[in-house]
Amino acid sequence: MAFFDELTKKAKDVAAVAADRAKDAAEVAKGAAEVAKINMAIAGEQREIDKNYRTIGEWFVSEYEGQIPDAVRELVDAVTASKAKIAELEASKPARDEEPVVEVSMQKKCPICGAESDSKFCPHCGAPMGE
Repeated sequence: MAFFDELTKKAKDVAAVAADRAKDAAEVAKGAAEVAKINMAIAGEQREIDKNYRTIGEWFVSEYEGQIPDAVRELVDAVTASKAKIAELEASKPARDEEPVVEVSMQKKCPICGAESDSKFCPHCGAPMGE
């Protein structure tokens, strides 16, 4: 019986260690999830900051169009050039109604009677329509 008692004790010890490691892993995963949640919140706030800075810049450029300071003149000129390039690219897009319409027929010809159908079997003679 001493053998089984010793075996039971070792099994309990191994189970306790496994439970501790599982608990530690769960805590690490919970911590990682918490960090990911915080990082997502930070990224969201950064997007808000970027959006607000962009709005400030657009307002500034439109408000002081003829009086842009030399310190930001190159940036404003780069934005203006990019807007012109975008307009040029938009104008070069083909019109939607110019795209060719391709009609695909799913009709198959019956190898026996020659009737056309989209079913697996011919509606006239009942023969398999094939592939």
